[in-house]
Amino acid sequence: MAPVLLAACSAQDLSLGEGHLDAEGRWVEHEMIVLGKQLEDPYSVENMTKALSELYPTKAGRIVLPPTDYYVRFLPEEESQYERLVRDGLQLMDHPMDYEILREGDYYHDPALAEGRITWQYAVVPTDYTFPSGIRYEILEECYIPPEDGRTKADGVDWTAVEQAAFRLSGNEALLEQPSARTRADVSGTPKGRITIVDDTRGSGPEGVRGVRVSCNSFVKTASAYTDEEGNYEMSRSFTSRPRYRLVFKNKRGFGIGLNLLLTPASVSTLGRQDPTGMDFEVTRESERKLFLRCVVNNAGYDYYKYCESCTPAIKTPPANLRIWIFQRLATSSTIMLQQGVLVDGSKLADYLGEFISLVKVFLPDITLGLKGTEGYGDVYAEAVHEFAHASHFMLAGRDYWKAYARYVLTSFVTSGFVTYGVGTGEGSGYCEVGESWAYFLQTVLYRERYQVAGAFGLSYWFHPQILLSLEEHGLGAPQIFQVLSSDATDRSMLQKKLTSYYPEYKSVINQAFARYN
Repeated sequence: MAPVLLAACSAQDLSLGEGHLDAEGRWVEHEMIVLGKQLEDPYSVENMTKALSELYPTKAGRIVLPPTDYYVRFLPEEESQYERLVRDGLQLMDHPMDYEILREGDYYHDPALAEGRITWQYAVVPTDYTFPSGIRYEILEECYIPPEDGRTKADGVDWTAVEQAAFRLSGNEALLEQPSARTRADVSGTPKGRITIVDDTRGSGPEGVRGVRVSCNSFVKTASAYTDEEGNYEMSRSFTSRPRYRLVFKNKRGFGIGLNLLLTPASVSTLGRQDPTGMDFEVTRESERKLFLRCVVNNAGYDYYKYCESCTPAIKTPPANLRIWIFQRLATSSTIMLQQGVLVDGSKLADYLGEFISLVKVFLPDITLGLKGTEGYGDVYAEAVHEFAHASHFMLAGRDYWKAYARYVLTSFVTSGFVTYGVGTGEGSGYCEVGESWAYFLQTVLYRERYQVAGAFGLSYWFHPQILLSLEEHGLGAPQIFQVLSSDATDRSMLQKKLTSYYPEYKSVINQAFARYN
């Protein structure tokens, strides 16, 4: 729970881009999608049957195309219903797949629904899918999507050619990848590529956007894959037309980065229509700001989970379903863990989030990142790992501890004239003293490790993270310190007592460090 800080790098005034061009030369923006007319789906059973009959008239009577999938839309009423669909493995999209897109964007909300509601969610499900009871749904179309292994069956049917014919017969030929000088085999492919980001603070070459989901679709034919640590991805399904690519910020580690202005548990950044064989995409500080921030926070989270797992003894990783909200017009961050069951004073939370409190309706956040004033990769990275450190602390200390901690922070923020952390007095100040010392300490450790600098965070605050930094300098590192942060470490004196109890060989060093900043 930290204010935005700038450290170890200079902020420059840059005119940040608001979009980019896709493979069709169309401008891709990151606001709300604008839909055009409804298109005829080439993958409907009817169109695929027509295409088969045209190309193979002698087989048409002998090969019956049963539906392989249903094109469906769901209308979840609450988070639990939405999450049920996610657990079923459905790739949900907030806009219809069979409409012309006049302007690309990151999100859509059906105008017939109130903004505070979850909008219609579109998906493609196998015909044997068991629809969950209590969730409204509509089957929009029966589809035939050739299986990948079906392209090599001894049935004598070239299913790539059938798909292309279905696009032509349905009036969508312009969406096909044109052969030009290439062979026909080159106009379809299994998308693969690399998603990268440039860390302007470190000044090194591009690095992978790690563990993010790359999703693509052409009408109801969908595919997705997670990037590896180098940002490489490869789909398991091929396309004959130019699919639309998107980055879905639900990391393979489990945490999700939302929101897209309207309610959604994981943000989506569109990349537009691209080549069916795949695409490479590089994000920089000059890229559209929401995309840049999401990629930095994504990498900070991925790296943080990896760091925790490498520690001996272990530092607990944050909850697997951690939900992070990014705000560009707020300058304070918090780890309030609402989704994890921490209940706080609603009026205090409203004062803290201001106009954004209306968004806390359906999908509850765990971390809110206020990134107003941050510019470079390093600024955003530092802010993110600070809050991830809090989330690890929560896993050890528990809900009751966190409720008292959050109550103090929110109350102090409001009653002290919006001074973060207050002045260190009042009920619950000890929780803040321990929690913020830990978070600023680990933030400094990880920032130094990544950027090889000597600076530190939070040194001017009354809780003095210098104490823990001093212990680290004498050999008592973050993995050891974390072990004492359980629910009974409620203030500075208890922290000191537990440290000396756990590590009696460091008793002199511990007492000296605490005395220095008494």
